[in-house]
Amino acid sequence: VQLQASGGGLVQAGGSLRLSCAASGRTFSRYIMGWFRQAPGKEREFVAAVSRRDGSTYYGNSVKGRFTISRDNAKNTVYLQMNSLKPEDTAVYYCAAERREGYYSDYAAYDYWGQGTLVTVSS
Repeated sequence: VQLQASGGGLVQAGGSLRLSCAASGRTFSRYIMGWFRQAPGKEREFVAAVSRRDGSTYYGNSVKGRFTISRDNAKNTVYLQMNSLKPEDTAVYYCAAERREGYYSDYAAYDYWGQGTLVTVSS
């Protein structure tokens, strides 16, 4: 599956952005979809994931209550709604796909990655 992330940009602290990740192929609904981010000089960090079966969602501690992940299987797209953005949310955001249950926050479990979209939050 090929992934194309979009929606990044520059936003002031407290603002919102919505990222999208469009997937190719007809098997999108079989994949667990996740978002990760990587800031300069830091390791890749788990942001959120959504299961393929019941739509259960999972979040990293730093974004709980502010970010919402969702998926539209009819459109082969996963979204990340980001509210109450903080300067520390500045990073390149990547969408990813994998098929193994139970490894939502483990970036090594993901088989397919998008190219990343830059989010910059100014103070």
